[in-house]
Amino acid sequence: MKPSPSTILFQGDSITDGGRSRNEDLNHVLGHGYAYLISSRLGMELASKQKTFYNRGISGNRASDLYARWNEDTYSLKPDLISILIGVNDAWRFMNDEPRGYTDRFARAYRHLLEETREVIPNTGLVLMEPFILKTGATLEKWEGWETLMAEYQQQVREMAEHFGAVWVPLQQTFNAALEQADASYWLWDGVHPTAAGHELIARQWLSVVQQSPLAIV
Repeated sequence: MKPSPSTILFQGDSITDGGRSRNEDLNHVLGHGYAYLISSRLGMELASKQKTFYNRGISGNRASDLYARWNEDTYSLKPDLISILIGVNDAWRFMNDEPRGYTDRFARAYRHLLEETREVIPNTGLVLMEPFILKTGATLEKWEGWETLMAEYQQQVREMAEHFGAVWVPLQQTFNAALEQADASYWLWDGVHPTAAGHELIARQWLSVVQQSPLAIV
């Protein structure tokens, strides 16, 4: 049985970034999103264990952008657990026909990143979070295209989680179910980025899945 992770790293785009600082200011270094909520809760509950939490999410990142900075922002930190949420920017560029979205490299780049991670730090636990959207704001005009593309991404990430032995955190159904309580913009203000309530929803789902898995942080 593997020891409980001591160094936990959150990676991704703006949803993970959460407005984090780029310095060592402990009041802002984890941002104000789900990564902060998870870290604050576990950090308080496991204070005697003094776990270390890092947030290296960067707004606007795609899967290929993660790979480009993986040496500096992942390997150098020697994490015991890496949690990744990526995909919406790959979809955004592709749906808007932007030059950087001319070819859809999401699955290819993501798989390459995971293959190398398993080679370089084979004992590090992986948590793959499902990318998600709701029908409002940025996704409204081309909703059918967004929904189709995101469903493909979600399936690809789930298959990669199975292939690489990662813990899979489903999120789309979590947000869909939340629509019974409030409309889409209450959870994802523009169809993509979470509100405070949306971040709490993500954090609770992450904790409910990961803390019941072999990668539980205890």
